[in-house]
Amino acid sequence: MTTLVLLRHGETPLTPERRLSGSGGSDPGLSPVGHRQAQAAAEALAHRGDIEAVVTSPMRRCRETADAVAARLGLSVQVDRDLREADFGDWEGLTFAEVRERYPDDLSAWLASPDSPPSGAGETMQQVTRRVAAVRESLMAQYAGATVLVVSHVVPLRTLIRLALQAPPQTLFRMEVAAASLSTVTYKNDDTATVQTLNDTHHLKSP
Repeated sequence: MTTLVLLRHGETPLTPERRLSGSGGSDPGLSPVGHRQAQAAAEALAHRGDIEAVVTSPMRRCRETADAVAARLGLSVQVDRDLREADFGDWEGLTFAEVRERYPDDLSAWLASPDSPPSGAGETMQQVTRRVAAVRESLMAQYAGATVLVVSHVVPLRTLIRLALQAPPQTLFRMEVAAASLSTVTYKNDDTATVQTLNDTHHLKSP
């Protein structure tokens, strides 16, 4: 059985305002809160004790989160470009309310169909799904039988969970994956996937 432990990066300055921050944006790093969250996740994963590899998106907030965890676990970090966040085009830096006000038709089309890109973006959710699925297959082949930490963003991580559930694309918008949360998906030899945990944030709560 192969296990993917999914860690969303810690907070950036844009996270508390729930602003879209994709691969076409400013690539912010972690805020002070985000750095503390990364350390908390590192401690939780050290306590877990079975992580054998760390794979991350190349974006700054994920690299900083992955580096904190890897340092605590004594592991190196493998970067996979296909774990980057979706490109939100002209929506970068906006809240959903602002997008709805400025690009109502485009937003409705995007929410209705995985083949519709955000305004000004060159990648659809269907294309994101294809690259994320390819990463999953690569990790399962490279780390068969191991437990791998995947550090990424809201859309790629939700996509991995959605694919494990064999759920329709619209469910992407119906799950919470908070900053520095942990989710876990296991894959058996027959390719059966099971979501073991979703959006676990216990390690972020003060004692």
